[in-house]
Amino acid sequence: MASPLRLALCQLNATVGDIAGNERAILARIAEAQDAGVQLVVFPELALTGYPPEDLLHKRHFLDDAGAALQRIAAATHGIVALVGFPERAAEGLYNALAVLGDGAVRAVYRKVHLPNYGVFDERRYFTAGDGGALIELGDVRVGLTICEDIWKPGPPASAEARAGASLIVNVSASPYHAGKGLEREQMLAQRARDNGCAIAFCALVGGQDELVFDGHSLVLDAHGEIVARGGQFTEELLLAAIELPEHAAAPDAAVPTLARLALPAGAPDAAVGGPIAPLLEPAAEVYAALVTGLRDYVAKNGFRRVILGLSGGIDSALVACIAVDALGPDGVVVAVMPSPFSSGETQADARLLAANLGVERFDFDVAPTMDAYRATLADAFAATEPGLAEENLQARIRGNLLMALSNKFGWMVLATGNKSEMSVGYSTLYGDLAGGFALIKDCPKTRVYELARHVNAIAGDERIPISIVERAPSAELRPDQRDEDSLPPYAVLDPILDGYVEQDLGREQLIAQGFAAADVERVIALVDRAEYKRRQAPPGVKISSRAFGRDRRVPITNRYGG
Repeated sequence: MASPLRLALCQLNATVGDIAGNERAILARIAEAQDAGVQLVVFPELALTGYPPEDLLHKRHFLDDAGAALQRIAAATHGIVALVGFPERAAEGLYNALAVLGDGAVRAVYRKVHLPNYGVFDERRYFTAGDGGALIELGDVRVGLTICEDIWKPGPPASAEARAGASLIVNVSASPYHAGKGLEREQMLAQRARDNGCAIAFCALVGGQDELVFDGHSLVLDAHGEIVARGGQFTEELLLAAIELPEHAAAPDAAVPTLARLALPAGAPDAAVGGPIAPLLEPAAEVYAALVTGLRDYVAKNGFRRVILGLSGGIDSALVACIAVDALGPDGVVVAVMPSPFSSGETQADARLLAANLGVERFDFDVAPTMDAYRATLADAFAATEPGLAEENLQARIRGNLLMALSNKFGWMVLATGNKSEMSVGYSTLYGDLAGGFALIKDCPKTRVYELARHVNAIAGDERIPISIVERAPSAELRPDQRDEDSLPPYAVLDPILDGYVEQDLGREQLIAQGFAAADVERVIALVDRAEYKRRQAPPGVKISSRAFGRDRRVPITNRYGG
């Protein structure tokens, strides 16, 4: 049997549009891999530009800059072969492509075949599909090339490459995260390895990009689908592994082109088979890590120094504050406690205790005088009307104005603290609690917020979030003795209905058939449909579900189709 192939899979945290920065990172990892005796180093899908570059791809100079950077990277590949994802501008169109670099030059280019156009993906807007699978030869080793979606679908191009004699299929990916996706992807790749009888090296992007988070979790699997090496989740890493490849003869009728034939670099002698296998995070820890990653990168990549949020003594703002501290450190987080006459002493005390537990800077603003000033200004206009929602929402808007004033003065980014349950049914105030630059937990239903809060305390080993916050009945505290359940079904009822209607696209009759009360279903559907205009004006936030509002779910605001 031939010596094991020595691989390195680079979980790169690329920044969209930072071609120079991404180039430096790629060159550094190539040098690191070469020092480790690696023969083949692999980088993720569109690593050179970041993913997704969206309409930057319409700019010819952007594509030219990426092409020039690729040539400079290629010049550094002596004694190692590198595979780098990039956008290829060709006479026939624009391609989501994988460059084969070796001996100081671009030796070949593979073009992605299956272009996803669902959920968060919009690749047919930009790219032309490639013609089919392709191989490269590294000495006697045949390697099949694929990009992300190319391997999610059973059959070609991966199966065609295996029939043509590939003993290893490389897949480079920018696979956006949702809860549980990593394990689903791992099981899929194991099945592809078994089906095709060849090893698989899966190299994934890591880090946050606007609403999207990429979880890394790169893998090397043998021909039996067994994991040889696994990268960590949500962490940059150069995953080193050595794998013994099966002998894989080409079928007589196989017709997959070989794009390049390169000498197999010498690499390190006597490399041990295998590599590190990082443990998988538990479900709550995984979602929490995704939120930390998404916030950390959104803040850093957009040049902010600190974030600020309103701390109410409620569960949502408590969770957001904890995530922010874990992402940015206590010095990167500022909170404001802004009680009104309807804020209880208990919630105010809890907010201040949490701020002390987290070690963050705190402002205290009494909003009552400002509320009185607003009422005086509006007295004539509101004459002969009963106090109601308009007066309640003044409180949220005053708080939003205070946070935005601090943001403008000091350059801090405001974090909105609303959850997915509230976003879904419009239980939020435009220009109030919806105000901000980033709505961190906008894709977390209320029941998941409680789960994550319990996770925070379990990891801390104490009441990092005061237990009274976790146990108190949720309330916006905009009027005396207010409770969320005055306006909404209990969250244990609401969240499963929302899951069915929003994430699964179930209609009224289907939801009722699942056992939900007709009155609850009809009420929730009406609230969700009516709140679309609010969601359009909400800040971006981290996607952690299979169907988040925004890129995943696009519904017209003007819409008379009910249910």
